[in-house]
Amino acid sequence: MNSDPARTGVLMAIAAQISIQLGLVVAIGLIDQIGSDGTAWLRLSLAGILLLVVVRPRPSAFTWRTFGMCVVLGCVSAAITLFFMASLDRLALGTATALEFLGPLVLAIMHGRGRHRYLWPALAAVGVVLLSEPFSGGIDPTGALLATAAGVCWALYILLTQRVGDEVAGVNGLAVSMPIAGLVACFFVDSAAFSKLTPEVLLIGLGMALLLPVLPYVLELLALRRLTTATFGILMSLEPAFALLVGFLLLDQNPGPVGVLGIIAVVAAGTGAARAGGREMAVPVEVG
Repeated sequence: MNSDPARTGVLMAIAAQISIQLGLVVAIGLIDQIGSDGTAWLRLSLAGILLLVVVRPRPSAFTWRTFGMCVVLGCVSAAITLFFMASLDRLALGTATALEFLGPLVLAIMHGRGRHRYLWPALAAVGVVLLSEPFSGGIDPTGALLATAAGVCWALYILLTQRVGDEVAGVNGLAVSMPIAGLVACFFVDSAAFSKLTPEVLLIGLGMALLLPVLPYVLELLALRRLTTATFGILMSLEPAFALLVGFLLLDQNPGPVGVLGIIAVVAAGTGAARAGGREMAVPVEVG
């Protein structure tokens, strides 16, 4: 099993997570102006337009089956964004991200192999508990439910993205699924959000769309070509740590000593996952 593709996939997955957290910082600022649903719609719609213009997906790149997979992926992507943006209205960034990670964590356990199948997910689970601190009773139950729902959709997204990445050349699949996600999100936006769109809001939204989801979605798709589903799922345990650090540095959200222990646990789990190796069958990298 070649370790170079696996190492590249790990770096791509980490870069995607950093971009996601920076994009979420921008999104939190927009939520106060146009609401969580408006922010989700704006980010997905602008990202979809950017991908359509840049990639210009060709009909010949799809079969009816793969096109249908892209449609389903777009619906799942919209659900992740809508649920998670709504949870940020009620939870701190690190807490919401930690709860969202439960979906990929279950996926890692289901698809893992060998003696490490439960070790790294178990360590990551301890980190998630420490980050979310459910024993303190301070978590908004609705926010927790929304973040967990986003996690379920995230697990589905991992499976679908790997299938689309394997069967559709380059990022053509994303160039179809992302506009569909923006279209689906339109049906869940409060009409008042449209009246609050100003040139400044649109410009901020464009930057948000580049950071989240365009850049991380492309990086994740390419990473999934090099990593197993289990390895990628456990690597996502790093995301709560990045969220907590970004929240502390840019949003004045103090994780506290228990949160720091959670960071250590999830980083250790992610490091263990990074040593697990790449996918059994290499898939050629094609961009555009």
